[in-house]
Amino acid sequence: MNVTSILDRPMYGMSQVDRLLSLRSGTAVRWIDGYTRSGHQYPPIVRPQRTRSQIATWGEFVETRLLSEYRNLGVPMIRLREVVQRLRTELQLDYPLANVKPFVMGRELVAAVQEEVDLEPELRLVVLRTRQYVLTPSAQQFYDAVSWDSESGTATSFAPSKNAPRVEINPLIAFGEPAVEAVRTSTVAEEYRAGETVDGISRSYGLAVGEIEDALRFEQLVQSAA
Repeated sequence: MNVTSILDRPMYGMSQVDRLLSLRSGTAVRWIDGYTRSGHQYPPIVRPQRTRSQIATWGEFVETRLLSEYRNLGVPMIRLREVVQRLRTELQLDYPLANVKPFVMGRELVAAVQEEVDLEPELRLVVLRTRQYVLTPSAQQFYDAVSWDSESGTATSFAPSKNAPRVEINPLIAFGEPAVEAVRTSTVAEEYRAGETVDGISRSYGLAVGEIEDALRFEQLVQSAA
């Protein structure tokens, strides 16, 4: 399977996206597919238009991962919609935020789009510093967490939490569930809750103790955010 097709691969239910990205219940569907409230239609941020599909593709999931970096800023996320739409057109990419271009060679384009739509400073992806465009802290954290395909530039996997860097979400491993070396973090947590020790789990799966500890730490973060 080529990397480009992976972005279109249906992967997650909306509640699953909320869980994996530690979002409040219902956030994923609002960002990805839009919603209706009091008779008013609110368009999606991620999709070009509402499809009412409750399944997110890998590309949509990755883009939502970026949006999650801005979740607590107190600025309406819908303001990013026009930026995403413009980048989709300018870069001719179905998933512009799941591609490396806006974060590396396309920073000037991103900056121009931000200015044209008068995007709030809190939501910006790039800023001008010492005559160079650099990523904002939120965009940089997302960029660093993602593994990018060297040929297509698309996102192939990412670390869902900086506090558990050995945990990876990859659409081709463990059915897209968080894992350490193909072992699901949920499996590690189940064994630990059943009374197995960290050292015992490490030996059973041939994983480093640090990997087991990251898996447990990640599961704790997911549970605390639920």
